[in-house]
Amino acid sequence: MGQGYELKASDPSDWLNRHGDALYAYALSRVRRPDVAEDLVQEALLAALRNADTFQERSQERTWLVGILRHKVLDHFRKAKRDDDLKADTREKNQGTLGLFNKRGRWAKQPCEWKDDPASVYEQREFWEAYDACRRRLPQALSEAYILRELEGLSVEESCNVLEISSTNLSVRLHRARLALRECLEKNWFES
Repeated sequence: MGQGYELKASDPSDWLNRHGDALYAYALSRVRRPDVAEDLVQEALLAALRNADTFQERSQERTWLVGILRHKVLDHFRKAKRDDDLKADTREKNQGTLGLFNKRGRWAKQPCEWKDDPASVYEQREFWEAYDACRRRLPQALSEAYILRELEGLSVEESCNVLEISSTNLSVRLHRARLALRECLEKNWFES
């Protein structure tokens, strides 16, 4: 009978060197602010240090650390002030969908047609660069809703709990985020 392999966390003093770049990239892609991303990585590493004895054999060390960081990102979204959300919603109402629809609720300007086969577009690196740039331009409240639902895969109920908003408000934010992404991609990718 062979020896069993026990997966253990490495020396915590080495975590930042081994996993720091990946953790920072993950956090930055979610919160869009370098200073906040750095703070969240630091909080995640401190939480991991405090709970190093809970690391189990079921995952790789980086997966475990990203899981902790994911919870820190969700906590960050939970802590967002409702006042900021209300201000953002007011600004978005004045900017977001204004001019996209006519009084009858139809497109004021018909969306442009896809130039290429959609499957081939997804394989193109330039598309993803344009997508990332457009996603970073979303207002904070729209970005948070979009990240939780589309990137993190949270359910409607979970997303509403994190953002402390109603499902109707979440639907509106997601709708506006998708419209803004579509408009930005049309200008920066499909028409270029």
